Amino acid sequence: MERDEMYRRIKQLREVIEHHNYRYYVLDDPEISDAEYDEMMRELERLEAEFPEFYDPNSPSQRVGAAPLEEFETVIHTIPMLSLANAQNEREVREFDQRVRRFLGTVGDIAYVAEPKLDGLAVELVYERGNFSIGSTRGDGVNGENITQNLRTIRTVPLTLIGTEVSIPERLEVRGEVYMEIKGFRELNKKREAMGEPLFANPRNAAAGSLRQLDPSITATRPLRVFFYGLGEVVGYSFKSHWEFLKTLPRWGFRVNPLARPCRNIEEAIGYYDEISQQRESLPYEIDGVVIKVDDLDLQSRLGVISRNPRWALAHKFKPKQETTVVLDIIPQVGRTGAITPVAILEPVRVGGIEIGRATLHNQDEIDKKDVRIGDTVIVQRAGDVIPEVVKVVESRRTGGEVRYTIPATCRVCGADVVRLEHEAAHRCIGLSCPAQLKGRIKHFASKRAMDIDGLGDKLVAQLVDKGMVKDIADLYRLSKEDLVGLERMADKSAENILNAIAGSKRKPLARFIYALGIRHVGEHLAEVLARGLKCLNNFIGVTEEKLLSIREVGPEVAQSVVRFFGDRRNREVLEKLRESGVTIAGPDTGTMITLNGLTFVFTGSLESFTRDEARDLVESLGGRTALGVSKKVDYVVAGSDPGSKYEKAKELGITVLTEQQFREMVEQGH
Repeated sequence: MERDEMYRRIKQLREVIEHHNYRYYVLDDPEISDAEYDEMMRELERLEAEFPEFYDPNSPSQRVGAAPLEEFETVIHTIPMLSLANAQNEREVREFDQRVRRFLGTVGDIAYVAEPKLDGLAVELVYERGNFSIGSTRGDGVNGENITQNLRTIRTVPLTLIGTEVSIPERLEVRGEVYMEIKGFRELNKKREAMGEPLFANPRNAAAGSLRQLDPSITATRPLRVFFYGLGEVVGYSFKSHWEFLKTLPRWGFRVNPLARPCRNIEEAIGYYDEISQQRESLPYEIDGVVIKVDDLDLQSRLGVISRNPRWALAHKFKPKQETTVVLDIIPQVGRTGAITPVAILEPVRVGGIEIGRATLHNQDEIDKKDVRIGDTVIVQRAGDVIPEVVKVVESRRTGGEVRYTIPATCRVCGADVVRLEHEAAHRCIGLSCPAQLKGRIKHFASKRAMDIDGLGDKLVAQLVDKGMVKDIADLYRLSKEDLVGLERMADKSAENILNAIAGSKRKPLARFIYALGIRHVGEHLAEVLARGLKCLNNFIGVTEEKLLSIREVGPEVAQSVVRFFGDRRNREVLEKLRESGVTIAGPDTGTMITLNGLTFVFTGSLESFTRDEARDLVESLGGRTALGVSKKVDYVVAGSDPGSKYEKAKELGITVLTEQQFREMVEQGH
């Protein structure tokens, strides 16, 4: 009886929390306080942990519950997600209306629906019997990427549909635009700048980059929102018009742009465009035009598709905001990853109501293609209405005194070599201790799957670098308690914990150390490959491309990157400082390293003999691989106590499940 009562309580909590999510995130009209909401969520999470058999992927507690993916799977759209033809002026909009009426053989007016055209990422969400089952990107229109886990993290995405006012379809494919508001975009970039990470160019890039993260916990930290506007396949329900569809969506819990409007004819649609263009600057999100759609769905069906564009819809784009100014200088800006972006220093000019004095030139190829020189008069615009860029040079204003620009061969920040690898557009500084990259490098070096230095958060790293206490990653191992206690929010106990974590990281497997160095193109897996191939850290010094290419899975880009990294004098000096500080690197066990060669393991549940990271390190040291999620590529799932959903999925896929004891016997005796 207790289990039945607990299930009813869990079900009730899920329904109530989803109701309040709808009130807060969709209607912007909350009914309860944040404290009351948090209390219900904590109760739900506690009960779900106590009764894992009642797991539901669409529970509001699972917004950020999925493990990182190794790659995105492909999703085939039932009905292609087509792109829209563009109109650049009013004449082209009227021609669109004439084509529609001519094709339909209609002399009277055609009714349309007009909506703001958001500058975001198009997605499709599929609901089976009211439950969110799969979500994907538009992709090429036919094939998209499965981003279900990431879409679940967006609070304005309903996980289950509301069915109190209208019946819920058996199957519903609904399309929308994921976007980031301007305020959220600026706050995100401000945080990234403080951490030394590269800035997003505009809200659209920020939304797209956030939504395509393999780790949904990263997506969950980004201020993403979504408006729904399109219909794919629907089973068990029917609509006569697009406007009826838009009016029905909120009754199921979907968020629809309140500025959408029915128009009796093309003249009203043009008037709508003029009205929205005046509101454009005051909107909290970026739009780049207006979408005009034939309202009657039967007429849409009759009009059909031409090439890859529907005949029944058009995007009326806004004119870009452009001004003319002069390039006073060009400077190379170094990002967190070492990528160098040439930036034009401009004579200040107002573009779209904002004064700009800098504009991106992207890379050397772009400079050469546009032939931008210091002293040139250029036309600039706000790309995506946010970041300024140079559109073209006004050659007629050249005087002959303009100076060509080439990205320098050495980093202007640290003096290390600047290289451009084959097949890459960007030049990069390869300096391990480059101040422009240092905060990001330290954060990566200390991350859990690298050196695992617990407690080195963003604020502490920023203080250490800004105060000059850490000038390269090796300086971490020279910090004292006296250094730390003087920092903001750092008491004696906190300082001791940090120093203990740093000391505890001094001995690590070679693969994790190589990964921690942040070498271009070398992720966790390739770090393992290189460690098995070269055996010890000394063999990396002076290694040749030929030697690296002889290692299976190592290609030319990785080989070039590794040779350049270890060939740089400053990087070798940092490695020597690490050695002097007591950092020792354990190479793979050559006597047993092939024991698990080619096998992939997933660990789930609580392990008694070792931590999850220790278990992964053991597998990797024996030549095997580890994964975070269960898929057909996994050979074994090792289940500790309370294994959860990974255990169930392994059984569904027919994957061998080992107890912790069986796993220990495997690694001790060989499989």
